[in-house]
Formats: sequence, C-alpha cells, structure tokens
Amino acid sequence: MALKATVFKAELQVADLDRGHFADYPLTLARHPSENDERMMVRLLAFALFAGPDLAFGKGLSSEDESALQEVDPSGVLRTWIEVGQPDESRIRKGCNKADRAIVLAYGARAVDVWWQQVSPQLARFSNLSVWRLTAEDTQALGQLAARSMKLSCTIQEGTVWLASGEQSLQLHPSLLRGAESR
Repeated sequence: MALKATVFKAELQVADLDRGHFADYPLTLARHPSENDERMMVRLLAFALFAGPDLAFGKGLSSEDESALQEVDPSGVLRTWIEVGQPDESRIRKGCNKADRAIVLAYGARAVDVWWQQVSPQLARFSNLSVWRLTAEDTQALGQLAARSMKLSCTIQEGTVWLASGEQSLQLHPSLLRGAESR
C-alpha cells in the first residue's frame, strides 16, 4: 500500500518591498511521504520569494517532469522554473531550456559547496539561471515553523526575509551564488 501525501494549509501574506509585490495567498501544500518539513518549508519560502499570480507548486517529488514550483502564464508558456535542494545538472539544464528563467534555491549545509563546485561549470552557458543559497541554520529554523495549518507573514526588503508565524519569527538571508540580483 502506497503512502499518501500529508496536506498542509498555509495562509501566506507577502510584502515584497524589493519588487513592490503585496498579496495574500491561501496555499495547500502536499508533503510527499519522502519529504521532510525542512524541504516543504523551503518550497514555501521559494513561493514567498518569487510570488506572483501565476506561480504554483508543481507535482513535487512524484513527478520528474515538473519542478517544485513553476510560473505558467495564461497562454500556457512556462515563464519560471524553480527547484529547491541540490538538483543534478541535467535537471537544471532541462529547466533552463524549458522556461524563460530557471531558479534553484539550494540548501543542505556544507554539501551545497560540493554540489555547486560540481555542477556550476556545466551551467555557465545558461544566462537565464539564478542559484540562491540558504544556510543550514535558516532551513532548520524554517522546518520548525511547519504545522498542518499555518498563518505566515513574509516581508522582504533589501534581500533580507522576515518570516513570522504567531509568536515565532525568523530573519533569513538568502545569498546569491549565480545570476541576477533581482528576483
């Protein structure tokens, strides 16, 4: 018998002062049985960082054809492909070729350095790729915010992210490994 995904509900309020984007998003996240809270919350953070009316979660770990998040415009064109973690070079290349822009939000402590050293030379030719990094401390703190029902407030200013849930709040500093500063 196959294990089913666990459903999480989030009310996400985004105030992105850097992009001038302000919106509320009622979200449903399906956490795959092999996914932990940390990865799920990184996906949620990726949504907050790149939020827009056409951004949606992909089918997740159960689908090799879709990324963690994707932005498809009303005409069906894939504008943004977003992956989290340390995807292999072929997956990133596929995203760069399919979408106008590809983004990776990498995490995983020191393993990110090794991963980036291995994949970056093969990705140098893709001008539409941005790679961001989260620290292990940031992602562990994100994982602690996970709850089946969440009410989150996210403020982004000058590259700093403040994420609050009830009495808990985090300050995160995603760092750019490659690509354009603007999100």
